[in-house]
Amino acid sequence: MSYPVPAELNRAEIEIKKSRFIAYAKGIQDRAEGMAWLDELKAQYPDARHHCWAYLLGNPQCASNAGMGDDGEPSGTAGKPILNVLQHKGVGDIMIVVVRYFGGVKLGAGGLTRAYGQAAQAVMETLSVVEQVDMAECRVTCDFAQEQPVRHQLGLVDGEVVSVDYHSQVMMQVQLPEQALPDFQAAMDALGCALKCENDGR
Repeated sequence: MSYPVPAELNRAEIEIKKSRFIAYAKGIQDRAEGMAWLDELKAQYPDARHHCWAYLLGNPQCASNAGMGDDGEPSGTAGKPILNVLQHKGVGDIMIVVVRYFGGVKLGAGGLTRAYGQAAQAVMETLSVVEQVDMAECRVTCDFAQEQPVRHQLGLVDGEVVSVDYHSQVMMQVQLPEQALPDFQAAMDALGCALKCENDGR
């Protein structure tokens, strides 16, 4: 199943009662990548009071992993409102970091929650997205005469050949969109080729 992911890094800034909230949104593949990016922003803004964040990994309709951090703000006033925005925007594999420069006026718990939520909303409103398509990794085993027909069928479903080994038969490692698997399986059956995909038991 495909879902939207960030196309590029995005930035937005708001000011509330003299506090600056600088929000960044970026696509990430895992928590480690997100934490490394957070460290980069901390180095970029070393004099900021807080660097609060949240991320959502996988399909946003059934996200595989999520995380958040308040970085010294009162518990639940920063990371949680950022994550709430992510959970309602329908974008996956994404992280938002909001950098705060304290302006001298305390906002209170409610004010902080609204401010971090507004900063996250602001950066999401102008975010460019692209479709992330879940790909299946498969192996096709066929006779030499079937190699070109297999390549043709693979092209019809927007798949690609990763590698080919020639032995007594042709063994092709291929990638294709998961949603195209039923059609590709039917085509392989018609050609008399064996198809085995990772994690599907075939």
